[in-house]
Amino acid sequence: MASVRTLLLGCAAIITGGAQAADLPAKSAAPVDYVRICSTHGNGFFAIPGTETCLRVSGRVRAENLYLEPFDRAQDTIGFRGRGRINLDARTLTAYGMLRTYIRMEMTRNTGAYGFSSTSPEISQAFVQFGGLTAGRAVSFFTSPDLPAPNFGDLKFDDPSNAEVNLFAYTFSFGNGLSATLSFEDGTERQINNDLNFPLFGSGSAFPAFGPIASTYGGERMPDVVANIRYKGTWGEVQLSGALHQIRDVAAGLTTVNGVTVPVLNPVTGLPNPTYADTEYGFAVAALGYANVPALGVGDAVWMMATYTDGAIGYLNAGQSEPISNGFVSAGPLSMPFTDAFVDPFTGEFRTNKAYAIAGGLNHNWSPTWQTNVFGSWMRFDAPGVAQYTVPATAATIAAGTAGTTTGLVDFDEIRVGANVIWTPVKDFLIGVEALYIRVDPRERVAVPLTTASGDPTGTFRPAGSEDTWEGRLRVQRDF
Repeated sequence: MASVRTLLLGCAAIITGGAQAADLPAKSAAPVDYVRICSTHGNGFFAIPGTETCLRVSGRVRAENLYLEPFDRAQDTIGFRGRGRINLDARTLTAYGMLRTYIRMEMTRNTGAYGFSSTSPEISQAFVQFGGLTAGRAVSFFTSPDLPAPNFGDLKFDDPSNAEVNLFAYTFSFGNGLSATLSFEDGTERQINNDLNFPLFGSGSAFPAFGPIASTYGGERMPDVVANIRYKGTWGEVQLSGALHQIRDVAAGLTTVNGVTVPVLNPVTGLPNPTYADTEYGFAVAALGYANVPALGVGDAVWMMATYTDGAIGYLNAGQSEPISNGFVSAGPLSMPFTDAFVDPFTGEFRTNKAYAIAGGLNHNWSPTWQTNVFGSWMRFDAPGVAQYTVPATAATIAAGTAGTTTGLVDFDEIRVGANVIWTPVKDFLIGVEALYIRVDPRERVAVPLTTASGDPTGTFRPAGSEDTWEGRLRVQRDF
């Protein structure tokens, strides 16, 4: 009986103690805020904890080697490039539509034939999109970021892989893949100038000759106005684009003689030319698009872009995204000057130069891991006749080899044809090789300086019908 009583008292004590322990305040565990996947926006997006914003972090590492056919011993034949890229893409669904911010940061190190550059960090893209608004630095709306142009080297079209500019734009969506965009873009990044330093003009020639006057772009007073209309469907895409580009000079009517600034005299009237040429406007128009070709293979496509420019050559110059102060198109020892405009020595006013080009290619997938791309471009530069001068035949010019050739802004054609083969052994990793042939043809009208084997000038020239060169590239790239 005593044993039973002891057992009951023990159980009561345990129960009472447990009840008292249960009455004590307990520290609750903090709720776990797991990372949520945002499948609505595509692969790789996750929700930033505590917000309704979805973020995707991605990047790229590219290693590239360049072979450039040399024409003298002073020229680098090979070049190396290392490039790293980080992308941040943040998206939020709002009552007004998608709010998106995008940043692309790149760092590049070039050596050798690429031209040496120290490591150069840059923001290649940084923009905000809200409904139809795009503001910041993005691919120009003159071209299309969806154009499937997988060339490694440059072609003469507004290459979307390079054509990043500062802009404010609004896109009107009409449904069923049809849209139109009006964009105000930084025109300074599309400018092309040339020093127009022609030694066979003026006092250096046997007879009086007057060359085109170089001008320096003045300050920007209005942005480039770009507009497009685009239709995109399951079969591909087509787009029509136009751009208006302002041309202003600083003081083309003034020159420096023996350290003194003096006016440029009109060769006809003998009076000073205007200090400033009147503001001129160039323009560019383009038709571009691509079409899927499943009959050839899964993922196969053809693409093209045809461009006409008058005073706005930067819109076909391989996706130009920074101003060029002294523009040339080269092949071997031949370098042909080109520029948006020049000042007419007889009027003191601007004369614009025309250029037109067509580029295109075929992309073919032999298998899920092997791809071949064939592509090319043709461009013609067309300057007014007053920009050119035929060198007369004299004893000196015959001896030098310049007699009968043309100096100044000379019309020329450029052809680029290339192909690459890309192996993708695993997803988002590729190894590719490319060959690109370039030919510049001024049609027997210019003089090319002759040099020694080491590249030193000899003072003599030869007439050039055309010059060509080859480029080769090896690329290793990983996207993540």
